[in-house]
Amino acid sequence: MIKQITVKTSKRNEFIDITSQVQDLIGGVSEGVVTVFVPHTTTGITINENADPDVPRDILKKLEQMIPQQDNYSHMEGNSDAHIKASLFGSSVSVIVQDSRLLLGTWQSIFFCEFDGPRTRKFYVQS
Repeated sequence: MIKQITVKTSKRNEFIDITSQVQDLIGGVSEGVVTVFVPHTTTGITINENADPDVPRDILKKLEQMIPQQDNYSHMEGNSDAHIKASLFGSSVSVIVQDSRLLLGTWQSIFFCEFDGPRTRKFYVQS
């Protein structure tokens, strides 16, 4: 079963914890694998620490240092940095489901990664 979720981002670059939304969508799946996919070329998806909000902030800070928004890119839309960042993160993650729960580590969450916002975006969950 495939479900679509809409997310509104508020910043050019941000991580949004979507773990609870994904958990809510897996419904009656007791065991298996869930895939989360983002259909945008300037967003990504990742699993990382959720306990300390400094972790996503530090990742975004380092990305901006390594891949600045303005850097003499050839792409005329002005969002080449977003395409590069999205390529580094990838467009999907898979998570094991056990006893109807996402089998994530103690500190892990699933993050929707916006690199060209703010926008209204979507992601898909297949379980």
